[in-house]
Amino acid sequence: MTAAAGDLLNHRRKRHLEASPLPRHFHGPQRHSRIRLNFCPGASFPLLPPEARSLAFDMGNYVSSLLGGRPKDDGLRLYKGWVGTSREAGDLTVATTEETGTTAHMVSRKFGDPRKAALEAVPRPREKRKPHYKDALEATKRYDRRLEELGFEVKYQEEKFAELRKLDQAPKEDLSELFKPLTDEEEDEVHDCLFGRGPSSKVLVSHESSNIEISKEKFRCLRPGGWLNDEVINLYLELLKEREKREPKRFLKCHFFNTFFYKKLACGKNGYDYKSVKRWTTQRKLGYELIDCDKIFVPVHKDIHWCLAIINMKKNTFQYLDSLGGMDRNVLRVLARYIAEEVKDKSNKVIDTSSWPEVAVDYIPLQQNGYVLWWDCGVFMLKYIDFHSRGLSLSFSQEHMEYFRKRTVKEILRLRAD
Repeated sequence: MTAAAGDLLNHRRKRHLEASPLPRHFHGPQRHSRIRLNFCPGASFPLLPPEARSLAFDMGNYVSSLLGGRPKDDGLRLYKGWVGTSREAGDLTVATTEETGTTAHMVSRKFGDPRKAALEAVPRPREKRKPHYKDALEATKRYDRRLEELGFEVKYQEEKFAELRKLDQAPKEDLSELFKPLTDEEEDEVHDCLFGRGPSSKVLVSHESSNIEISKEKFRCLRPGGWLNDEVINLYLELLKEREKREPKRFLKCHFFNTFFYKKLACGKNGYDYKSVKRWTTQRKLGYELIDCDKIFVPVHKDIHWCLAIINMKKNTFQYLDSLGGMDRNVLRVLARYIAEEVKDKSNKVIDTSSWPEVAVDYIPLQQNGYVLWWDCGVFMLKYIDFHSRGLSLSFSQEHMEYFRKRTVKEILRLRAD
């Protein structure tokens, strides 16, 4: 390039920059690639001046200055001829005023191996996503499971209502004897036993077969608000045994453990000691084996609270009755282990008590004198045993407790359970 041409270029460039403001440039995602000009070493055209790297460089003016004038295409044809001589040159694109908002600029899109470019042009596979219809199908299945559960619940409730209807249509139990009022003579006898004068140590009742004696002081636990003691409970259970022997066809075949049995059974190192109660149920003592019983009653004492556990040998179930509505599955597990070992020891038979269910009582009378004053729990326990040994439902409530206390006094005084 001659010095004159250089001066002319600089002169025209200066006048152009002074005359027109800086163009607005494209700021899109391809900003840098569009303004970068890729020249090939083997291309047959003059080297561009350093000003060509500036965003304000006008290629049209530059080419026109080389040709001595300004052609209509701003020297685009000539520039394409320069760049097209090289194999490495890419496609030339003119960034029009519609794209950049400025005068036309020539840019180069360069790429290498066309196969590589084609592979790179292939869109990446999208992450596989479950079709919407499958999501809807799974949601429908969840609703189906819920409907199935509701169906089972409805069926269970219908069966329960059917049982209640049968009970309602069944002949009513004759409970008149269980709530027979005391006569005036019996009322006086009970009142004198509980509140009459005399030495408290005086023995009023002595049961020979069990060697249990009840003094006037021991009877006082049957006053309203009194806590039942072991002597009163155990003597009443002895009377229930005698009642069954006296009228075997009228009552179920039951065994009544006393209040000391479970304490002895559950006193071992691991909370279980069969050897300590092994001799309590010999054939010589009982005259029968526990496997032959319909029900086995086990009083359970919880510090200051009486509960009852029942081993139903006829239906192969366990029950736990608490007048406060509680439940102690550990007691039932201990009794399940005991009855299996007892039957094997006494009857030489193997029974699998692990499959025996723990049946909840649908209706159980509960005491209503609070969680601090639990004095009626012992009376509730005795009446659970009394009604179950008759095969009757528990048809009593808190309001009957005063009557049951008086009746228990009368039956113990006469050594006969009605």
